[in-house]
Amino acid sequence: MREYIVGNSLNLIKKSNPDYNEEKLEELEYGLTGLYIFITKSIVIFSIAYFLGILGELIIFMLIYNAVRIFSFGMHAPSSIACLIASALAFLSATFLCKNIIIPINIRIILGIIGIVLMFIYSPADTEKKPIISYNWRLFYKIISTLIAFLAVTISILVSNNFIANSCVIGLLIQCFLITPFAYKITGQKYDNYKSYLNE
Repeated sequence: MREYIVGNSLNLIKKSNPDYNEEKLEELEYGLTGLYIFITKSIVIFSIAYFLGILGELIIFMLIYNAVRIFSFGMHAPSSIACLIASALAFLSATFLCKNIIIPINIRIILGIIGIVLMFIYSPADTEKKPIISYNWRLFYKIISTLIAFLAVTISILVSNNFIANSCVIGLLIQCFLITPFAYKITGQKYDNYKSYLNE
């Protein structure tokens, strides 16, 4: 199904834009594939959350998590089915935890500081299909990601809503794990992909 939808969409783009070269078309295919996976994955996860009675909380958690992830990037699952399973387990479990546990403020501060440090050290984490080659862009993403991490921790400390406070910290820690070399290693993926292009 994915190949059919992405393939037909790409063919329509080719017909409408015959001047696009292969590199541009590869970028578009990568983006379309990512969009397809995101939409189908979201439908499944949101449906499960609805039946579990945590749909509203899941949406809030995912908004917070994606705000933390957007400039720090990080690893992707090796296949769409692996992505679906891992995302469902991670997001649903994290949402349930954030809703039902209380993390003392001193623990949130400690976890938050760890998250900020990890974000500063390891962001942005690229992939083989989308390496971040430019030093200036990597520096920009690192600074913005670290500032967003700091903002998330600040919100977790100041906000009175327990779910949001928990979501800021737990969402940050999940993303910090996904940008570490360890996460790439256990999934068999290459880390620091941009380095392959430095001597070209």
